[in-house]
Amino acid sequence: MLVTNQSGIARGKFTEAQFETLTEWMDWSLADRGVDLDGIYYCPHHPQGAVEEYRQTCDCRKPHPGMLISARDYLHIDMASSYMVGDKLEDMQAAAAADVGTKVLVRTGKPLTEEAEKAG
Repeated sequence: MLVTNQSGIARGKFTEAQFETLTEWMDWSLADRGVDLDGIYYCPHHPQGAVEEYRQTCDCRKPHPGMLISARDYLHIDMASSYMVGDKLEDMQAAAAADVGTKVLVRTGKPLTEEAEKAG
């Protein structure tokens, strides 16, 4: 399963349709390599978005756990035995709020803050 914030939609960098086209290509590319995603959840919102339709504070944008909770309920996921791999503190906060059993914070070349180390 994939959960991702996509503020570029709210900021007008790309459309939701463009994101969905890219996501479909990614899903097929992964499937060609034996990786099947059970679901793809994304949040197009941002509180300071340029596109009014998506300018909002919501429960789905990480660090809120909304996407994880939706996936849990729809896919009947046992969160305690699940893993969350992310590259941002917000990913770990969402995982903690959704009671994900194992959280893995990966480094991306950006400095790791003390706050992130505590969350991971």
